Amino acid sequence: MPFGFGQTIESTTPGFQEKVAMRILVVEDDPKIASFISMGLRQAGFSVDVADNGEDGFVRALEGGYDLAVLDIMLPRLDGLALLDQLRSRKINTPVIILSAKRSVEDRIKGLQAGGDDYLTKPFSFSELLARVQALIRRAGAAPEPTLFRVEDLSLDKLKREVYRGDKKIDLQPREFSLLEYLMSNQGRVISKTMILEHVWDYNFDPQTNVVDVLICRLRNKIDRDFGPKLIQTIRGVGYALGKN
Repeated sequence: MPFGFGQTIESTTPGFQEKVAMRILVVEDDPKIASFISMGLRQAGFSVDVADNGEDGFVRALEGGYDLAVLDIMLPRLDGLALLDQLRSRKINTPVIILSAKRSVEDRIKGLQAGGDDYLTKPFSFSELLARVQALIRRAGAAPEPTLFRVEDLSLDKLKREVYRGDKKIDLQPREFSLLEYLMSNQGRVISKTMILEHVWDYNFDPQTNVVDVLICRLRNKIDRDFGPKLIQTIRGVGYALGKN
């Protein structure tokens, strides 16, 4: 049954739940395909506008307010890749799914390099298109991961790969940095040795191994030994936590 505006739509994709009235722009010159896509998206609860040529699609996209665009490549008056290139040059970052009958790897690469976020070849099933629409919208709406962490006077910058305790820069080895980032991103939580093994080494070591204890000891020597308060806490029989005791 079609969803009405103001309701919540849920797909079979686990965890997907979005408010209706999200706007999608479909730029497709084949009337049958445009009707097929727009009808399906409306029944899934989206608000859909359709343009049948590149110039009209470009004007509509510039108006903004779209949560996603479905864009054919072979369009009259302005082809899809040129349209997409112009949008990106104007900092219009609306997620775009490219539709194309061109199936070669080179064509897909061109579409993605032009600024497309996904590429779907014709013919396609609507269920696959809908799943890709939902995934892109979900990804676009996700909160960006933090890149700067701070606990007391300890700070870590993921982008610069720098760690400071107060005004003193601390040099860490890659695994030490990864461990500290993991602890700081879970400030106040108790992290088990198994969790650290899986995160830092990305491998299931024997839980009885002492590599975690050795790494914790090395990290303590660098960020805690000459400073106060001590931030790496041992929770006996459970694991470790980062925070002032």
